[in-house]
Amino acid sequence: MRKKGRLPYRTESARYSLEYGEAEMELHIDAIERREKIVLIDDLLATGGTSASAATLIKKVGGDLIEAIFLIELEFLHGRKKLEPTPVTSFLKY
Repeated sequence: MRKKGRLPYRTESARYSLEYGEAEMELHIDAIERREKIVLIDDLLATGGTSASAATLIKKVGGDLIEAIFLIELEFLHGRKKLEPTPVTSFLKY
């Protein structure tokens, strides 16, 4: 997954909101096999916008998102709500 315009070949895309505007990310359409079990791993879960966009892309190309794992979670921003019903694990919570 990358920011829009960074990947060659055919992609699916999903838009998401940022504090200061909007952004879009892309995923190669052949990056994930249909019904392949996927674990989303990232460094930070804040508002959940980027992660929810990633989850949308995984599902669009046929993947089965089984869990999301983060090193850090900013709990007061309630980002995990945007990933429901996917189980979320984080190691450091602030």
